[in-house]
Amino acid sequence: MEKAIDKPQKTHRFRIIKLLLVLGLTICMFATNVSSADKVEDIIKHLDQLYRSKTSHADMEMQIVTPHWERTLTMTVWTQGTDKTFIRITAPKKEKGVTTLRLGKEMWNYLPKVNKTFKISPSMMMGSWMGSDFTNDDLVRQSSMVDDYTYQLITPENASSDYLYVELIPKEDTPIVWGKIIAAVNAKDYSPVWQHFYDEKDKLMRIMNFKETKTFSGKTLPSVMEMIPTNKEGHKTVVRFVNAVFDSKLDDKIFTRRNLQKRN
Repeated sequence: MEKAIDKPQKTHRFRIIKLLLVLGLTICMFATNVSSADKVEDIIKHLDQLYRSKTSHADMEMQIVTPHWERTLTMTVWTQGTDKTFIRITAPKKEKGVTTLRLGKEMWNYLPKVNKTFKISPSMMMGSWMGSDFTNDDLVRQSSMVDDYTYQLITPENASSDYLYVELIPKEDTPIVWGKIIAAVNAKDYSPVWQHFYDEKDKLMRIMNFKETKTFSGKTLPSVMEMIPTNKEGHKTVVRFVNAVFDSKLDDKIFTRRNLQKRN
């Protein structure tokens, strides 16, 4: 005949089982949080480096569309790491020779018509580049998603199971005008699908769509970026990669102020 278990012993066993369940649940939650944190950081690093790599050299087109006129610029863009960018407009004739240089937190524009170089102040980084819907910051990518934002995975309304969604909030003391950015990426490879930019009052101000995935020098990425301001009806700017080479050796002389005024 089995010996009956007294009440204190039963209570003790129940407490042990309860403690083990709580510990198990805590470990699972911790593992999930770590996994989620790792995933969102991988996504942000991927977005930050997608169009840069160690170096990049690209021929690009920029189509600027408004209700009253439309024009297309062609340009060559060089980047090195995350802090050096050089852009030279090659057509049309009216804008040919206009150049932009960014070194770290400093940026200059050279205008051949007046033969002058102008330094862009931090307050002008969110200003329009060449009358487009892209800002100076967009073109030279001065801000870094990894360094200048806090970020977390979210699940918005009408979320697609094919996408992952990241909410980015600018850190304090960063010269960023957006209240937040919501970015959608493909769940499989983290390639960008769209980014929504909101002001500090949570109003959607512009949408950037990523389209036409292509492979350049072994790197696969969306070759078209379409920027649509929500407060300007009939306006949009489309940037298209025509050719691109990544991780090739570049001459350091490209990223110099002297090169701004070089005539090609």
